[in-house]
Amino acid sequence: MNLLVKVCGMTDGENIRQVEALGIDFIGFVFYPRSPRFICQAPDYLPRYARRIGVFVNETKENVLTYTDRFGLDYIQLHGNESPLYCRSLHENHRLKIIKTFHLATPSDVTVTEAYHGVCNYFLFEYKTLQLGGTGQQFDWNLLRHYSGHTPFFLSGGINTGSASAIKQFHHPKLAGIDLNSRFETTPGMKDVKLLQQFLKELKA
Repeated sequence: MNLLVKVCGMTDGENIRQVEALGIDFIGFVFYPRSPRFICQAPDYLPRYARRIGVFVNETKENVLTYTDRFGLDYIQLHGNESPLYCRSLHENHRLKIIKTFHLATPSDVTVTEAYHGVCNYFLFEYKTLQLGGTGQQFDWNLLRHYSGHTPFFLSGGINTGSASAIKQFHHPKLAGIDLNSRFETTPGMKDVKLLQQFLKELKA
């Protein structure tokens, strides 16, 4: 199963180096001040092979551009209520690659994606909650039977060491990858490299 793997919410340079060595495709940094994984200064090691993603929640374009320059970001992940116009501005005016997060609980939540086609490189589907940011909970993947858009997507929310089998059984023509975060941590921002390695081995088996 050839899926892109994204590990998000990293803060420590040596931990980043070790996770990147597992062959991870994307490594994410959270620039949301209320997150326990918030990072404002670049660590002593930044990914050299994995693509760098910056996660923002209802942030100003100016701050997005500042962090993009400071961290050498390859992708911008928008995790709040950002409009299609906002995404288009970053995508077209500033040539940024965009991942837009959508929080799903009902089929009607899936239809919201329609206005974002053409201004995002990927979508990321997450559990719906009143709080902003990730939740560590898994939504009902059956909702994606209602998704027929052309933008590829990442599965996120609650994926853990026991999820490999379910992921391998889930099929959708636009499934591009998976997003891993809190279920692979020792503390917020610090990933358990052995757990990740075990999970990736099972996923590829």
